[in-house]
Amino acid sequence: MTNTDRPEERARAREQASPSDALSRYRAVRRASEALIRSLTPEDMGAQSMADASPTKWHLAHTTWFFETFLLTPHLPGYRVFDPKFGYLFNSYYEAIGPRQPRPARGLITRPSVADVLAYRAHVDAGMAALLNRGLGGLDHLLDLGLAHEEQHQELILMDILHLFAQSPVSPAFAPPRAAPVRPGSPLGYVSFEGGLVEIGHDGPGFAFDNEGPRHRVWLEPFRLADRLVTNGEWLAFMADGGYARPELWLSEGWALVRAEDWRAPIYWRETPDGWRIMGLSGLRALDPAQPVSHLSYYEADAYAAWAGARLPTEAEWEHAAAGRPVEGEFVNSGHLGPLAAPEGPGLRQMFGDLWEWTRSAYLPYPGFKAAKGAVGEYNGKFMSGQFVLRGGACVTPAGHVRATYRNFFYPHQRWMFSGLRLALDGAGEDGQASDLEADVAAGLSKPHKSMPPKHFYDAEGSELFEAITELPEYYPTRTEVALLEGAAGEIARHIPEGAALVEFGSGASTKTRIVLDAAPQVAVYAPIDISASALEGAAQAIRADYPELTVAPLRDDFTNALRLPPETEGRPVVGFFPGSTIGNFTPDEARAFLVSARRLLGEGAAFLVGIDLVKDERTLVAAYDDAQGVTAAFNKNLLKRINRELGGDFDLDAFAHRAVWNAAESRIEMHLVSLRDQSVQAAGRTFRFAEGETIHTENSYKFTIERMAALARAAGWKLERRWVSEDPAFGMVLLRA
Repeated sequence: MTNTDRPEERARAREQASPSDALSRYRAVRRASEALIRSLTPEDMGAQSMADASPTKWHLAHTTWFFETFLLTPHLPGYRVFDPKFGYLFNSYYEAIGPRQPRPARGLITRPSVADVLAYRAHVDAGMAALLNRGLGGLDHLLDLGLAHEEQHQELILMDILHLFAQSPVSPAFAPPRAAPVRPGSPLGYVSFEGGLVEIGHDGPGFAFDNEGPRHRVWLEPFRLADRLVTNGEWLAFMADGGYARPELWLSEGWALVRAEDWRAPIYWRETPDGWRIMGLSGLRALDPAQPVSHLSYYEADAYAAWAGARLPTEAEWEHAAAGRPVEGEFVNSGHLGPLAAPEGPGLRQMFGDLWEWTRSAYLPYPGFKAAKGAVGEYNGKFMSGQFVLRGGACVTPAGHVRATYRNFFYPHQRWMFSGLRLALDGAGEDGQASDLEADVAAGLSKPHKSMPPKHFYDAEGSELFEAITELPEYYPTRTEVALLEGAAGEIARHIPEGAALVEFGSGASTKTRIVLDAAPQVAVYAPIDISASALEGAAQAIRADYPELTVAPLRDDFTNALRLPPETEGRPVVGFFPGSTIGNFTPDEARAFLVSARRLLGEGAAFLVGIDLVKDERTLVAAYDDAQGVTAAFNKNLLKRINRELGGDFDLDAFAHRAVWNAAESRIEMHLVSLRDQSVQAAGRTFRFAEGETIHTENSYKFTIERMAALARAAGWKLERRWVSEDPAFGMVLLRA
């Protein structure tokens, strides 16, 4: 609440600051508040959507009442109060000032009108100009507090308007969408910190609220912070794994709330026939899997962390990690009214100005905290009970308002604010960063239903084993798809326009691509997308050598959420290519999210060739994933070998068995590693316990019917235009149109 810099520095600052400087600062903040109402109607500004929110009109009046009550009335001789009734109407919670309108009933204040409130603001602004032109005279801390208080309410106006508009059946927009900088998604990594005895809290020049001090020492054990925020796509995986239906993930009060209010997704998510959409300040828009998931309660953030085998950071960990990092940057108040996907680059990202980040720290006073005397002492201290701290600021936080020591706080059930989460882990990793494999082991093997993402199959030995699998007599998908492509290549080529760009998702060695390129010489640009730099460059060089007239424009990215095609594709018709039935490795929600992302990447009118393995008899399916020679079993167990080699694990491969099962209800083949006895295993510095019969779920391979694929495509904004289906064992290639 108060300016906590050293007294001598404060005195110098007061001597150097002219009355005109103070008045300019005051007017800039006041104008910023009124700029927020340009697109609002009087009806918008008078409505209250819930007890936690307030009408915009009330925010404008309350911030004005603050200056009138704490600066003008006691310090400007001859000041005339605008309306004595406003003290009751627009006091928020200052008991020492007197009674007030109950917060849940602020929406019932139909009088004064918006015009009256703006007249009130003009009256107080004139009084403040007179006061500030006389000189601060020891009131600098009250002016700083009043300005910071109004900036807080600027953020609250946007929070409350969004909640109000989200209740409307027409989903109005506060502002039109703006072109935000395009940022590709990135795999989650961790940055390590050694911990030790550190100092946190404000103690230096510049304004700070009273709850940010005194500066004090805290002991930290070694810890890791995720290098970015959790994304919408990752939240979809949490939901698909029953995140809102598994009580073991939730704190008791959170689980009671999930059941009582039937939570199934974040507050502003809407499930539509076209897929998930999110209500934001720019209206109802398609879910972007790469964007940070937002508007979460503490209970949701904590449940996700439990599901991910991680935890939320403490506020001391967060502040220690953020210390010395620049606060001002491209994400702070950048005008796009929403968080951005994390940019590429090492180290911590999205620390300031995207979303407020939940910590696991209760909102309590620091050692030595003392509230200020008088009514302004009620500003923060009285709320230090039952709430949790958030750090970092949000995309709606005014520029310059946040700092590393800033402590925001909310109750754990609230979720209308711009809040997200960053994961934390105990212990420090080598070279300051945990590997992707280590993070997934820590998360996946800590779940009640253990699992590992199949991407970790493909180290050097795993890749060789998979190539061997494709040659097995039981493994029909590769040879069946190749035969299908060879037979249909001429007809497929007729659907590829002259001068087109062929964009392949997860290109690998680009083997099947050659069938299409040979049949369609009209392709001008080939743009393979793959996360593996070595695989991408190797395939690109080979294609360049064999097709010298073709422009090859590789894109190293995660094909599930790539956001921009290479510039060589601009202005050309685009055809996507996704062979191999890799779409079957996604859950239905993930598959739909991928198709939505692919539609956005490829553009309106684009075509998309997708390979799908079709449902067939159980014996054929199981045999393809559990061959008589045991190659698939070796491929599955190689995951444990890799963990032993790279993470110091002690998995006994003979204590686990490969299992492939057909799950007819989910229409998928599942691969598992089954523990043959009760055992404990070490890996990545952790202990994981397995009961006899417990499994690690390592892969799903969904099988389709043409009708199901058409419905999935339709839900993601595609139309199924053409299909090609092989003889038994049945495999399909479909042509989708955006």
